[in-house]
Order: sequence, then C-alpha cells, then structure tokens
Amino acid sequence: MKELIEGAASIEGTRRYQSRFEGRDHIAQGHFRTLPQGLSLTSLGMGTYLGEPDKKTFSDTVEAATRSLSSGAINVLDTAINYRAQASERAIGQAIGQLIEKGAIQRDEVFICSKNGYLTPDAVVQENFQQYFYTEYIQSGILEPQDIVGGMHAMSPRFLEDQLSRSLNNLGLQTLDLMYLHNAAESQLAQIGTKAFFDKLKAAFEFYETARQENRIRFYGLATWNCFRTPQNLTSEYLDLEAVVKLAEEVGGVESHGFRFIQLPYNLAMPEAMTLKNQRINGQPYSTLEACEKLGIGVFTSVPLLQGQLLDQIHGLHFKGLTTAAQACLQFVRSTPGVLAPLVGQTSPKHVDENLQVASVPPLTPSEFEAYSAAPSY
Repeated sequence: MKELIEGAASIEGTRRYQSRFEGRDHIAQGHFRTLPQGLSLTSLGMGTYLGEPDKKTFSDTVEAATRSLSSGAINVLDTAINYRAQASERAIGQAIGQLIEKGAIQRDEVFICSKNGYLTPDAVVQENFQQYFYTEYIQSGILEPQDIVGGMHAMSPRFLEDQLSRSLNNLGLQTLDLMYLHNAAESQLAQIGTKAFFDKLKAAFEFYETARQENRIRFYGLATWNCFRTPQNLTSEYLDLEAVVKLAEEVGGVESHGFRFIQLPYNLAMPEAMTLKNQRINGQPYSTLEACEKLGIGVFTSVPLLQGQLLDQIHGLHFKGLTTAAQACLQFVRSTPGVLAPLVGQTSPKHVDENLQVASVPPLTPSEFEAYSAAPSY
C-alpha cells in the first residue's frame, strides 16, 4: 500500500496559491473566487471524463493536470472513479504527487473532487467485467444484488465506503475535498420512487458525514445531469433542492452539514440552470442557480463546450482578449452569476494552452454578462 498524501484544500493554502499567481503575467485579477468556506478557487476547473483507458490518454491527462496546476489558472480538479475505469483518478493522483514532490505545489492549495455511485471496472484488471464484478463486489459482500439499480448504480453505505477507499488510493490522498454522489437521481429515482430514493439518500449522507468526521472527505454533493434542469412536474426526473438540503441538515446539522456543492450541465445550449425557475424555496420560484445561492450551495458546471459540439455553432460571440469559440464558451459560463467554475476536459497541449488563456482576462461584470446573454447570435 502506497503512502497517502496528507492534507486538504485550506483557506491559507488556496490563498497562498492565489497570491502566487493572480494579477501576474497570464492570470488576471478577479480570476479567483472566494467561497463561503473561505477557500480561494480558480474560476476554471479541469475535468477528466473523456478518453479511453489507454496509456496515451493517461500520460496526456497527467501532463494536462500538471500544466494546469503549474500555470496558476486552475486549482480545481474534477474526476470520478468510473472515468476511464479508474484511470482518470490515477492520472490526477500521479500529477499531484509529482508536483508536490517537486515542491511546485502544496496539497492544501488544490481542491480535488471525485464521484462515486456507478459500478465500474478496473482498467488494470484483465478479466471479464461480469466475473470481476461478481468476485470483487457480490461474493465479497460489498454489495447485495438488491442494492444495484438498473444494472449499473448503487448508493448503499457499504458500497460507498468501498468506493471512497478505492478513490483515495487511486488519488494517493488521505482526504478528498469533495465527493459527489454521481447521477443518483438520474439512475434511481424513476425506478424506486421518491420515498425510497430519499431513504437511500439519507443513508448515503449519513455515510458521508461519518467520512467527514474521519477526515476522509471535507464536503459532499450531488453530481447530476437532468434532475436540477427539468420542470417540477416531471416527477420521475426532478429533484427538489430544498428538500435535499433539509435532509442534509437533518443528518449533519443545520450549520455543520457537509452538503455544500452540486454539479450540473450548463452551457450556451443547455442554459436551464439559469433560465428555468423550477425550484421553490418557501413557496417562491427560483432557477437552480438562484436557489443554490439562497441555500448556500456552490455550483460547478460540466460540459461547457458540450464535448466540442458547440464550437461550430458559436457565431458573433466575442470577448475582449479571447479569440476562439472554446474560449468564448468558457468565458460565458464562468461569468454566469452563481457559477463557481466550468470544468473543461482537456488532454492535448493545444487545447490546454487555449483553455488556460481564458484566465488571462477577468470574468465579465454582471452588466457585461447580461448584455451578452441577451444576444441572439449564438
């Protein structure tokens, strides 16, 4: 068993990272955001979803994470145990470990997020997945067959415990800054119903609160796809954010619970988090971004480029200091009120350089964003 790196993102550490870079050279003043928890995080983050579990993608991911962290443009890294069959977590772990060993960064300067919930193979195990899964999870007692929904998802505490241990080992860390429950509503809500779902969610939150007490995670959240972007009457897909927060308060305490973040898709083609008033707080309608602000929930966003599909569709959207469609998409998302950072997938050196250049200009002001978001040309 390898020795795990101690520590987690801290107020002091993230401010140290900020002061080392912000306002100098290629990092604009205003690129960092201060969270309610006091952490200073970049308004860009790196995602690690795309690619095959092969050696080239692994080394490219290590290099992309290394360049991102070293540049000062990104101190938020996002991964998941099922991304590239655990290879994404291992690549992020290698990059962090090497940078810390060289003295280029310290552990408390970086905010590292992962996700669990999906059943996942192991890229280094050359065995039929069904046989591997039966031996590793069912025969061992980690999962009961009834824990699995849709043949691909589970959120029982024993399974989440196992997955957290694997994620920490993959990443080489003693403590994860943020663990998301991954697409839980999308995977289970329609099949088991609202009451059973919230019963399972409560048990999952109880596990996460225990993991916080053990200093294995700092915060937890929900990484989602549809549930916070659909109308309230779509009961098989919709999730009430206020109800989730109240559940977390019941489990972990009104002020002390660790449910502090969500992740959801948001981009020029998927604007529902900003435009759809599908959440209610004390009976009043709000968009998900508005509701998160009122409930004290931070929002990271996925697919800012819609996996490249937006790049040929952007017309007339230009921002000072930025020249490409990808940069325009990132600037739009990072400037949206209520968004902490878009998480952009990047492996090729060309794309890394292009994306990191966004940090050389500040986010739009609220009035600038309002003007651009009203433009009909994209």
